[in-house]
Amino acid sequence: MPLARAGTPEPLWREVVGRRVRALRRDRGERLADTAERAGISPQYLSEVERGRKDPSSEILAAVAGALEVPLRDLIGLAHADLARGAGARGPVLLAA
Repeated sequence: MPLARAGTPEPLWREVVGRRVRALRRDRGERLADTAERAGISPQYLSEVERGRKDPSSEILAAVAGALEVPLRDLIGLAHADLARGAGARGPVLLAA
């Protein structure tokens, strides 16, 4: 497996998973609020997950996958494939002190 090129930041897991969740939701033509309601989470939290701002627990991912009628293993597999091919490189990360 090739390593990331020097100076090219790799995407974070939460960013890749979030993009996949958003894509699956949009493919279904659903509003964020509808998916969030079925998953039992707030629309705000789902929005943060989709934008890669929150690192959801396995329970939250399972609930969202269930709300999207996608097996959790498929959601994780899609995100893994994105990471393996280097999809979604991001800018630098700044951490607050």
